[in-house]
Amino acid sequence: MIYNIFPLIVVFLMSFSSNKIGINVHKVTAFVTEKSAFEMKAEHIYTNLNANNLTLPNLDSFSLALAGFYDLKDRGLISKDILTLVDFSLSSSVKRLWVIDLATNTILYNSLVAHGRNTGEEFATSFSNNDSSFKSSLGFYATGEIYNGKHGTSLRLDGLENGINDHARTRGVVIHGADYVSENFIKGNKRLGRSQGCPALPVELTQEIISVIKDKSCLYIYHPSIKKEIKQQLIS
Repeated sequence: MIYNIFPLIVVFLMSFSSNKIGINVHKVTAFVTEKSAFEMKAEHIYTNLNANNLTLPNLDSFSLALAGFYDLKDRGLISKDILTLVDFSLSSSVKRLWVIDLATNTILYNSLVAHGRNTGEEFATSFSNNDSSFKSSLGFYATGEIYNGKHGTSLRLDGLENGINDHARTRGVVIHGADYVSENFIKGNKRLGRSQGCPALPVELTQEIISVIKDKSCLYIYHPSIKKEIKQQLIS
C-alpha cells in the first residue's frame, strides 16, 4: 500500500535540502501534515492510469516520481505535465521506461531503455555522476533541447541533484537511439546492450518519445539504492 512508502517519499523530498533545487522546510512540514491527501491522490492517479494495454510501473517508483514531479512543477523547474520514469531495479531485458501524460493520466509509451556499460550487465547496480565513468546517474532531470548528434536526433538532459546527476550535461548524458536497444539484441545476448551512461532508446521510438518529452518535462531514474544514499546524506 502507498502508506508503506510514504516515509520514503518524505525522506526523499527532504533530501532536496542538500542539492541545488532545495526544499522549503515549512513545505515539508505541510506535506507531512497533508500526507493523507497525497496518499489518496497518488493512489487515485495510479489506479486510474489509462495503461493503453501497456504494463504499469511499480507503485513504489511511480509514487516517488510523482512526489518529485509535483515539487519540481511547483518550483517552475519543469513546465510540462509529462513524467518519464525509468526503473533501473528491473532487468534490462524488460521494458522499464514509461512516458506518462499526467494531464490525461495516460501511459503514452513503455519502452526498453539502456543503462551505462559500467553500471552493470543485465541489471543496473552501480551509478556515478563522474565524467568518463560510463555509468548511469539516478535522480530527477529536466529535459532540455533537441539536437542532431552522432546518434541522430538526441535530447539533452539537465540533472537537478547535486552530487547525484548534476554533471549530466557536461558528461554528455542524453537521450538518444541505439541499435543495441532492441528485442533482437536481447535474444542474441540475453540482456540489452549498454551505453556510455545515456538512457538510450530503441531507434524506432526515439524521435516520437523525444518530441513528447523535450523542453522542460520531468525525467526520474529510479533504483532502490537511492533511498539508502538519501538516508546516509540525512544522517551526515
